[in-house]
Amino acid sequence: MTEQAVAVAGGIIGGILLFVLIGITAYLLWKKFCWFHSYEKLTDAVKMTNANAVFQDQSEIQLKTTRPRSVPFIIPPTLHERDWINLMNEEHVQEDSDPYMIPQSGPRSSFHSLAGAYVVGTINPELYKFPEDKSETDFPEGNIGRLWFSIEYEQESERLLVSLIKVRKLQPPAADSCSPFVKIYLLPDERSYLQSKMKRKTLNPQFDENFVFQVSSKMLFQRTLKFLVYHVDKQKKHHLLGQVTFPLKNEMLTDDNKLIIWRDLEKENLEPPSEYGDIQFSLSYNDYLGRLTVVVLRARGLKLQEESHAISVYVKVSLMNHNKFIKSKKTAAVLGSPNPVYNETFSFKADQTELDTASLNLSVLQSIKSEKTHLLGHVVVGPFMYTRGKELEHWNEMISKPKELVKRWHALRHST
Repeated sequence: MTEQAVAVAGGIIGGILLFVLIGITAYLLWKKFCWFHSYEKLTDAVKMTNANAVFQDQSEIQLKTTRPRSVPFIIPPTLHERDWINLMNEEHVQEDSDPYMIPQSGPRSSFHSLAGAYVVGTINPELYKFPEDKSETDFPEGNIGRLWFSIEYEQESERLLVSLIKVRKLQPPAADSCSPFVKIYLLPDERSYLQSKMKRKTLNPQFDENFVFQVSSKMLFQRTLKFLVYHVDKQKKHHLLGQVTFPLKNEMLTDDNKLIIWRDLEKENLEPPSEYGDIQFSLSYNDYLGRLTVVVLRARGLKLQEESHAISVYVKVSLMNHNKFIKSKKTAAVLGSPNPVYNETFSFKADQTELDTASLNLSVLQSIKSEKTHLLGHVVVGPFMYTRGKELEHWNEMISKPKELVKRWHALRHST
């Protein structure tokens, strides 16, 4: 009797388990059928739309044909409760409306139901293209060549690694072949240099050579790289084609940060230095913003009071109006060099009506151990009221070429 009861109980339990298993299987099949059916409705509605339209509105269709194909950006139904509708101006993809065009690929398994998806915008692939490198194709008028190099600094060994990569579009004195090489200086030391190999008969030499300068981290940002590009003619004479100066003071030089840089060659100033030295700077005036810009580039032939690395040389730029002081700004100091390089930019507010009464005073000063300050020379540029000659020409050219940088050398003077 007991055995019969156990058998009956086992049969009942087995039947119940079988029934539950059948029910779960049927539920899963029904759920899958519902998902597939809702996705099919959405894709069918998409296929009915114009392949080049976003909505059926005719004006939107014309706009779409002029724009590049874009990728839809859809919010899944699980995020609908986060108030996305207000952000989208209630652009809800309905089964009976025209949804945004989607890629004709296979179904997306990550969505529980695509029928309730919201379009919140599109991604334009044209906006994510890498900018085209035009450094080897776009050369300004009057260009005499362009030089590429890279720099890296090793902190532990205190070594500056300079890689000379290439030069393009050289302009030799004769129209025939060119055999260039490059000398590299680390200013203010102008007595020692490193030299590349000579490349024969080419206006576009490829060097790919590495050079090492030993320099402490404390002095690194006081140094300036200088590249001199020479051409060797048939008589073995050297002709300077151009130069590049690159101050290191504003660069982030680390072991894992290798900078690749290009610069246009500049012609050498063949005129001998004036009595107190010369200064080169650029002027520009933006008439729309009322902004006067001064770029202090470099000085040369300065008559330092003492030959010592403790001497620092800087430039002070002062804006004057009716000979009254308005504002001044200073460059960083360069240690112990009669030919310092700055490449620093300063801007001043100046209304266009003030250009007939305003002037700029650039003073080159030296200080010894930050105690004594000595004026090495100065130059004033401005309108006819204050200046004549090259200084007046520079000012007038700046006004006649708004928003352009006008670069010139000027002789320093001691008279006030």
